[in-house]
Amino acid sequence: MRINFKRFIMINLGIIIMALGLYYFLLPENLAVGGAIGIAMVINNIFKFMPIGIIMVIVNIFLFILAFLVIGRDFGGYTIYSSFLLSAIIYLLEIITPLKAPITEDLLINLIYGIIIQGIGMAIIFSQNASTGGTDIIAKIINKFTHLDIGKALLLSDFAIILMATFTFGIKLGLYALLGLIINAYVIDNIIARFNEKLNIIIISDKSREINDYIINEIQRGTTIYTANGGFSRSEKTIISTVVGKGQYIRIKSYAQSIDSGVFITMGLVNEVLGEGFNLK
Repeated sequence: MRINFKRFIMINLGIIIMALGLYYFLLPENLAVGGAIGIAMVINNIFKFMPIGIIMVIVNIFLFILAFLVIGRDFGGYTIYSSFLLSAIIYLLEIITPLKAPITEDLLINLIYGIIIQGIGMAIIFSQNASTGGTDIIAKIINKFTHLDIGKALLLSDFAIILMATFTFGIKLGLYALLGLIINAYVIDNIIARFNEKLNIIIISDKSREINDYIINEIQRGTTIYTANGGFSRSEKTIISTVVGKGQYIRIKSYAQSIDSGVFITMGLVNEVLGEGFNLK
């Protein structure tokens, strides 16, 4: 499997962020908010001699084969890496900074901060077509076949774990965990939407040929060119339309303004793009 270093770095960043949210906020409060970590917390509460990180490894193994068979080798390979690294980081944190009590005494604060931090990490990982294993794999399968947003699919797949957590830790923690799942779904879906956002640019300029060449050759994006008549000037105008990322838009705008001080540019957000040069989902 060929390694994409940008993707690899993003996945590692997501795993680190997720581990911090879990270990310092959710685990000390026994907030089992689904996934392999939720199962591990339930088992750890019964068999306290078993470290949570080790339990997560055992739980994840059973779902790896499913990931390879249903979703593919690429997703399966990165999922194995992500799940083992997450387990290792949590196990390392248990050794280096063992927690005897939650960071704060407020359960709701721990829930909100833990879920938001964890959700940011999970969103980064999901955006790179990977997961941390466990029920994330089930959520990805649901997403693949139903096109349900990944956060909502995760909420659906983790509901059974919330029921187990309710019986293990009590109805209060169970209800808090359910609230956490709902927040988690919202955070993940909204952050992934930000990752997928592109910009639809409309450019009208007397230097349209130069700008079009710049977009194609320097930005390496396709364009659509069409002509229209100006409602005020009554003159014919050449219009360039293209879809690019935010960084590419800044470069295009800067170049267009440098060669034509009178250039007219409009920009609109696009939440999904399908086609050549963009991810097909």
